[in-house]
Amino acid sequence: MAHIDLGVDESQFPGVTGLMAFRPETARPLNQLANVLLVEPNSLSRGDRELIAAYVSGLNECNFCRDSHSAFAAAQLPGGAHLVAEVRANPETASISGRMKALLPIAAAVQQGGRTVTPALVNRAKAAGATDVEIHDTVLIAAAFCMFNRYVDGLGTLTVEDSTRFDGMAQQIVAAGYGTAPAA
Repeated sequence: MAHIDLGVDESQFPGVTGLMAFRPETARPLNQLANVLLVEPNSLSRGDRELIAAYVSGLNECNFCRDSHSAFAAAQLPGGAHLVAEVRANPETASISGRMKALLPIAAAVQQGGRTVTPALVNRAKAAGATDVEIHDTVLIAAAFCMFNRYVDGLGTLTVEDSTRFDGMAQQIVAAGYGTAPAA
């Protein structure tokens, strides 16, 4: 049960979905941000950007966001759930591109604190082919998901025990983005 009365059945609106229903006026800009970062055209695939969100959420131990964005990434990556599990276990040995292997440590550094992103991390990403926009967006996705994770966990929202529940939501996100769906 959330720390505050969200005015919804949390079993039907777990995690951020209940928070979005509680405050639609804050949901709109949060969904717009998620849509820009995770859906709109970018040289990083939608699956890769969702993978960054899932990875950071895992580092933050935000189960709702970790599991939901893992499902969203799996629905958009050729390796599916197996690949997402590999990345969450160890990005350096996962079957992902060198570019992603260089961007995920930047995301992990942001999760620890913005000043932990070093020139060496950025140079590694550039050497692996990452553009300035991709580095920028990795930092912003990681920072945004630190905020989303703290929003979800800070208000004690319900965590979904059955992560297969996110499969249907993943199809909605793939089809329509975050304009009509919860952000995190």
